[in-house]
Amino acid sequence: MKGKFKPLGLVSIGAIAGVLISLGLTAVAQREPRGTLPLEELRQFTDVFGAVKANYVEPVEDRKLIAEAISGMLSGLDPHSAYLDADAFRELQVGTQGEFGGLGIEVGAEDGFVKVVSPIEDTPAARAGLKAGDLIIRIDDKPTKGMALNDAVKLMRGKPKTTISLTIARKGETQPLVVQLVRDVIKVQSVKSKVLEPGLGYVRVTQFQEHTVENLVKHLDGLAKQDALKNGLVLDLRNDPGGLLHGAVGVSAAFLPPKVTVVTTDGRNEDARRKYIASPEDYLRGTREDILQKLPASVKSVPMVVLVNAGSASASEIVAGALQDYKRAVVIGTQTFGKGSVQSILPLSNTTAIKLTTARYYTPNGRSIQAKGITPDYVVEETPEGDLSSFRLREADLNRHLINGKEAETPSSSSRQTAVPDRLKDRKPIEFGSDDDYQLAQAKNFLKGQPVIIAKAKDESLPGAATEPPKESVTDKEPANK
Repeated sequence: MKGKFKPLGLVSIGAIAGVLISLGLTAVAQREPRGTLPLEELRQFTDVFGAVKANYVEPVEDRKLIAEAISGMLSGLDPHSAYLDADAFRELQVGTQGEFGGLGIEVGAEDGFVKVVSPIEDTPAARAGLKAGDLIIRIDDKPTKGMALNDAVKLMRGKPKTTISLTIARKGETQPLVVQLVRDVIKVQSVKSKVLEPGLGYVRVTQFQEHTVENLVKHLDGLAKQDALKNGLVLDLRNDPGGLLHGAVGVSAAFLPPKVTVVTTDGRNEDARRKYIASPEDYLRGTREDILQKLPASVKSVPMVVLVNAGSASASEIVAGALQDYKRAVVIGTQTFGKGSVQSILPLSNTTAIKLTTARYYTPNGRSIQAKGITPDYVVEETPEGDLSSFRLREADLNRHLINGKEAETPSSSSRQTAVPDRLKDRKPIEFGSDDDYQLAQAKNFLKGQPVIIAKAKDESLPGAATEPPKESVTDKEPANK
């Protein structure tokens, strides 16, 4: 590897996923000069390399040893830096087009195992009932303990209609669960919408893809033609694991005044210090027409609620944070994931690359998202009795996570584990946008000026939490921009 890394123009803002790897946009410009090489440590490395080559029980290819050394170097930094071999690098570039093969599950590494971050809607993983926080301890007949995350991803990928068995360890279950799934072509519809009731519209963004902003404009235009943006709009970002950075900027820009700051990044190098604004140069690629010019005028002023939960990560946290900082929308739900770091894609060759954490994200008001997340204005859980899961996986729970740097982090998951009431244990996951969606019901209440029922107190440090579940908690402000 000679000279400086060549720029690729991509930045990852989501965790490595079983069938989803998130991308964004940045420039990888000049780096600070390389320091003096640590000769003693390099000698130690070559000594180990030579010892393995000469003495390991079986012959090992040089390429494999070097690749494993690079992978170990990066995985020891934080949960999101990684070595991308030819397969992973290719999948990284394909994954944001909205169609890919696999199970539909976003995963991360934890304690040497593969941990579920979030199943993607309408996929084999979601239909099989996989939950955030599940540990995948075996893939078919292969244990995952100590397995590289990229290797686990490869095992879960495969031809559509082929079967795969996952052995799951789940909090609250005394025995592992064996789940049979059938691989499928995952076609993620990134934007969905509907009319909730006369005058109230609903838009759900499931992930930020190449055409998310364009699709958002079409859905908002359709709602406007149905007169569904008259009294309020719910933007649902729950279980949205992130995606393209320019998509997050574009979605934010759809609702914010032109030219305002949407998100900033800060890192060691000059190119890592960047401000992204609500302007075509930051949400469009190339010289295409500014698609946000086609938005109905009512979009800029319609009262808004943003719904979030622990599965809202990265790009979705950027959008929620920007709309919250400008008081453009009220945020309702539970604390978000806290993925607030920038990963730059640095090619090593035409076929391989490294994904390296290079900066942190900050909201327009300077709040760090990393290992903290976005705190809702009103804490509302999945049901009146609490969440259906007793375990909420967040960035702060991951080993070697990057520290926040500014604010106190969300407490570790062990302090947030609570018993799930018996009547909730066998209840199916909430279908977002349905009549049984309790958080959505509270969003509708807010927009109509009615009481919002907030969550039971499980963490008294969270705004909006009550020491006892109130019969009703009336909002203390009018709907935004009404």
